[in-house]
Amino acid sequence: MGSRGLAAAVELAAESSTEPADGQPVVILLGWAGCQDKYLAKYSAMYSQKGCTIIRYTAPWRMIFFSESFGVRSLQTPARRLLELLFDYSIENRPVLFHVFSNGGVMLYRYVLEALHTQQPFKSLKVVGTIFDSAPGRRNLRGGLRALGTVLVSTNVLLKYFLLFSFATTAVVMRIILYPLTRFIHESHYDALLKAPSRWPELYLYSRADAIIDASEVERMADARQRLGVSVKAVDFSDSAHVSHMRAYPTYYSNLCMTFLSDCVRGSPR
Repeated sequence: MGSRGLAAAVELAAESSTEPADGQPVVILLGWAGCQDKYLAKYSAMYSQKGCTIIRYTAPWRMIFFSESFGVRSLQTPARRLLELLFDYSIENRPVLFHVFSNGGVMLYRYVLEALHTQQPFKSLKVVGTIFDSAPGRRNLRGGLRALGTVLVSTNVLLKYFLLFSFATTAVVMRIILYPLTRFIHESHYDALLKAPSRWPELYLYSRADAIIDASEVERMADARQRLGVSVKAVDFSDSAHVSHMRAYPTYYSNLCMTFLSDCVRGSPR
């Protein structure tokens, strides 16, 4: 369990690793809305084999779809506590890689970035790179409804449609109609990432077959970040579904992630 009640899973580096655990990277996996830890654990496995320490966390879907939509910065606290975990486990001096899934992970990552650049002692952390899987997307109401519908698949039908209607109404009002005004109070996660101060390398794994996050929005982000001087690589899986690229192409996906991690740690990303 995590820092001060944060329900994060932590896997410390195995002592049997061929390299000293003290120098091995820490990989922080930020799950998609509604993601169960057993699914994130499948991604952990490829990093664990390399001796990495793993932190897995998925923000509560209510925060992702409702609190943030109303302009409440509810994810700021879990973002800060995630970083505190590095100090709790005395692994704050190791290189850190973020692996971020869908907009649920991106919303949390946005606040992690803010803490990394504005708060002590987080400014001293050595982040070496970020992998985005099926993210980020902009104000895509249809995709958001599909994502929420997936989360609520086993919910009572009446409650499900009430929540879907509430989310749609809130999203239209706060994130589309009023956004020219509300962005000064609570900027969207997508717009915040476009100009984020981080300059470590970024890898975007996406697909044109994704029904929740539009591929063009991922490509727009990748291009914008590259223009800011960030080392960017974007890979289009073409036919795999949302957050299903590893399931469709396990070897290719793993090789991409492992090569990126290795390049980032060496400081010479391809």
